[in-house]
Amino acid sequence: MTRQRAFLGHLYMVLFMVYLLLPLLVMAGAAFNDSKLPTIVPWRGFTLHWFGDLFADQRMWHAALNSILVALAVVVLAVPIGTAAAILINSVSGRARATLYGFMIAPVLAPGLVIGISTVLFWNSLGHVTGATDFFFFNPGLHLSTLGQVSYIAAYVMLLVLARLQSFDQGLEEAALDLGASHGQVLRRILLPHLYPAIGAGAAIAFFQSIENFNVTLFTRGGQDTLTVYVFSQVRSGITPTINALALMLMLFTVVCAVIYETRRRRRAAIEAAREAEARRAEAAML
Repeated sequence: MTRQRAFLGHLYMVLFMVYLLLPLLVMAGAAFNDSKLPTIVPWRGFTLHWFGDLFADQRMWHAALNSILVALAVVVLAVPIGTAAAILINSVSGRARATLYGFMIAPVLAPGLVIGISTVLFWNSLGHVTGATDFFFFNPGLHLSTLGQVSYIAAYVMLLVLARLQSFDQGLEEAALDLGASHGQVLRRILLPHLYPAIGAGAAIAFFQSIENFNVTLFTRGGQDTLTVYVFSQVRSGITPTINALALMLMLFTVVCAVIYETRRRRRAAIEAAREAEARRAEAAML
C-alpha cells in the first residue's frame, strides 16, 4: 500500500509538472520556428530571425523601459505605505484594527479596470476643482499608472509585513524603551531588522505585480506604452513569434533570478549552520 501511494504521488507530480511546463515549452519552441505563425506545427526549420526582430523593435524596448520605471516607482511608494500600514494595524486593536484592515484590503478585491477608471476620474476631477487641468499631473500618464497600482499593491506588502509581525516579540520593544532607547531607535535597530525579509519579499512582489499589470495601466497610461500594453496591441494587430521570443527572454530572466536567489539563500544557510555548529562545539569544549 505504501509503494502504491508513493507511485501515485510521483505520478501526480509528474503530470502536474507536465501540465505546467508543456505550454511553456511549446511557447519557447515557437520562438525558434521559421514560421510567421506562433506555432511549432508544422515545423519549418530552426531560426533566430524572431529574436533579431525583437531586438530591432524600438517600441518594445521603450515600453519595457517604461514598465521598469513604473515598477521601481511602485516599489518606492508601496513598500513604505504597506509597511507603515502593517505596523499601525498591528499596534491597535478592536474596531479600529478591523476598519484599517478593511480599508487596506478593499482595493485588492476591486477589479483592475475599476481601479484604473477610478484613478483617472479622481485626478481629472481634482484638476477641475483646483483649476489646474492643464497641469500634467492631473492628466493620464505613467504617473497615474504608478498611483493606481500603488493603491492596491501596497496591500500585498502590508499582508507580508503583518504576517512577519506575528512572530515579533513585543517584549524586545519594551525592554529597549526601559533601557532608554527612543522610539526611533527601537524602530531602526529592533523592529525593522526583524521585518527586512518581509519587506524584501514585498518589494519583489510589488515589482513583478507592476510589471505584469494591464487593466490599471491601460486606463491610466495616456499615450505611453508599457510592456503589457505593447503585447496587447501586438495581439490585436496580428501576433508573430516575436512575442514568443520576448516571453522566452522573460522566462529565462526569471529563472536566472530564482537560481541566484536560491544559491545565495543556501550559502547563507550553510554559513549560519556552520556558525551554530562551531558555537555548539565551543560550548561542548567548555563543558
